[in-house]
Amino acid sequence: MSEPAASDPDKGAVVFHRTIPILRIFDEEKARAFYLDFLGFTLDWEHRFEEDAPLYCQVSRDGLTLHLSEHHGDACPGSTVFVAMRGVDALHREASSRGYRYLRPGIEDLPWGRVMTATDPFGNRLRFCEPSG
Repeated sequence: MSEPAASDPDKGAVVFHRTIPILRIFDEEKARAFYLDFLGFTLDWEHRFEEDAPLYCQVSRDGLTLHLSEHHGDACPGSTVFVAMRGVDALHREASSRGYRYLRPGIEDLPWGRVMTATDPFGNRLRFCEPSG
């Protein structure tokens, strides 16, 4: 009996649909200022088990989805998310024009691409990379 082809999802193959990083946050107001106001994400939804419970929410922009969580144990502060993308110069211009007072990211030319790193108020880094060549 032969094994199912790895490319045939109906035959028991593993199929990944997408990855959604979870980033730990500690302050809803600071998270909104960074992700929505500075980077231009949209708040898709938010959830709390009770009115005074920690926030868990989803933000997205142009195919990139992130989950932000105030829940202890959901994620470690200081994580890094590497985002392969196109248009890093446009993202840089856009973010720079917003005048976020806590961060003025630049763009680095590295062997693998042009990279803009944006560090949120909780130590999480988003590395936006437009690959070279």
